[in-house]
Amino acid sequence: MTSAAAPELVALAAQRCRSGAPLLASAQLAQWLPVLSGWEHAEGKLRKTFRFTDYYHTIAFVNAIAWMANQQDHHPDLSVHYDRVVIDWSTHDAGGVTLNDCICAARAEQLAP
Repeated sequence: MTSAAAPELVALAAQRCRSGAPLLASAQLAQWLPVLSGWEHAEGKLRKTFRFTDYYHTIAFVNAIAWMANQQDHHPDLSVHYDRVVIDWSTHDAGGVTLNDCICAARAEQLAP
């Protein structure tokens, strides 16, 4: 994360997910992607792979993501491996990426080592 993006990331992560969030327009999503370093938009999802040194750290991160997701009542699709986790955020009810997904991606960035 760059120092210029840090305040925007913190501000995004400080927001709370809201029920019924609408699909983001392409311009809105384009505004948030530079803030979410390393995240990509593909197939109607925000996706990033987080890498770790071992399984213990991988699972610790997964547990932190699970706790945060339950607090936000917004849950990702996770692919868990020995040394990495792939996170996909999308809002199924909206049919793609909403502000909720960007908020949770920002929060995941704050949880990553």
